[in-house]
Amino acid sequence: MGMISEFKEFIARGNVVDLAVGVVIGAAFGKIVTALVDGIVMPFIGYLSGGVSLGDAKYVLTAAQMDAAGKEVAAEVAIKYGAFVQTAIDFVLIAFVIFLFLKAYNKVRKPADAAPAATPEDIVLLREIRDSLKK
Repeated sequence: MGMISEFKEFIARGNVVDLAVGVVIGAAFGKIVTALVDGIVMPFIGYLSGGVSLGDAKYVLTAAQMDAAGKEVAAEVAIKYGAFVQTAIDFVLIAFVIFLFLKAYNKVRKPADAAPAATPEDIVLLREIRDSLKK
């Protein structure tokens, strides 16, 4: 079998196509949650923190240095932890919504309870012998 035909067989499998669809939907879903965090959650957190945008929060190690003309000579050195916190909130929300989705999906997809296994024939025969001996 040639490499091209093997590749066609690989792509034609359902699980590869399902994975591709999942990646595309996941990327789109990530954009939706990012828009939710950027547009609703973070402004609300900013409002609660007195108008400070959490995404812009940073710890300045060295302030920017200016010359006499007001031109920046050396850039500010800062640890920008606000962007990290915002990305962490994105991740937690995405993970939580996916958890809820999978929980609902598994509840709907739950297989019917399997019928109890039939009693083996030798056990049935032993019970019949026991019952006939009791009489």
